[in-house]
Amino acid sequence: MNSQDFLSEFLGSNIVLLLLAAFLIISVFLGVRIVPQSEKYVVERFGRLQAVLGPGINFIIPFLDRVRHKVSILERQLPNASQDAITRDNVLVQIDTSVFYRILEPEKTVYRIRDVDAAIATTVAGIVRAEIGKMDLDEVQSNRSALMAQIKESVEEAVDAWGIEVTRAELLDVNLDQATRDAMLQQLNAERERRAQVTRAEGEKRAVELNADAELYAAEQSAKARRIQADAEAYATQVVAMAIAENGLEAAQYQVALKQVEALAKVGAGEGKQTVILPAHAVDAFADAFTLLKGRAK
Repeated sequence: MNSQDFLSEFLGSNIVLLLLAAFLIISVFLGVRIVPQSEKYVVERFGRLQAVLGPGINFIIPFLDRVRHKVSILERQLPNASQDAITRDNVLVQIDTSVFYRILEPEKTVYRIRDVDAAIATTVAGIVRAEIGKMDLDEVQSNRSALMAQIKESVEEAVDAWGIEVTRAELLDVNLDQATRDAMLQQLNAERERRAQVTRAEGEKRAVELNADAELYAAEQSAKARRIQADAEAYATQVVAMAIAENGLEAAQYQVALKQVEALAKVGAGEGKQTVILPAHAVDAFADAFTLLKGRAK
């Protein structure tokens, strides 16, 4: 018996088993689905939604269930979009935005919207125009974080029916036309000049205050010095009065006459030849001094 006859006899007697084995292999191949971590599978049975398969090994009914959609659940970024908007104070601005989202419920995304990216982009454009129209240009420039939060919240409410979560809504740039930029630059320069004038005025005011404080301090110190000098003169007068009271009037007269003699000596002192004119009572001052000196020597 050759090999061909043997093969024919083997197939003839085991054809049913072979077909059954082939059927089992195909059933296993069709019934077992391994889903990657980053995806979800949407399964249909006779054209209707049957199940959503998560990551890992999943089992479906072969020949009845069919994987119709493989949906990525990774976060996605829409292309940067630019749209015109008019602020509340009638300024035309061009807003550049970018939106990040991810699909949480693939069955809603698959069966409720055809082009999810285009739908989100259109929704974002309308919401941005509506929110910008509620704000002045200065508010748009200074409150970007609040504006982005409001845009994100509004977009989330709009796309909730599509099984989508908006993770971030970025306001990339706010562009103005050249005329508006020139006007804002003039306003900025005027504001800077105003601040500079206020700073200079405050500096001059502070200088005047410091000068006044310095003059007041000098006056106070001068008054204290005069008071101390007056106290010293009063004390000296008191001492002289006490000396007169204790030693008599002659001691005081002697001191006065001595001072007069010393003063005349200073007038006569000097270099070169000079003429000193003495008052008529100068000789009397010398006489009084010698008289008093004799009186004290006794």
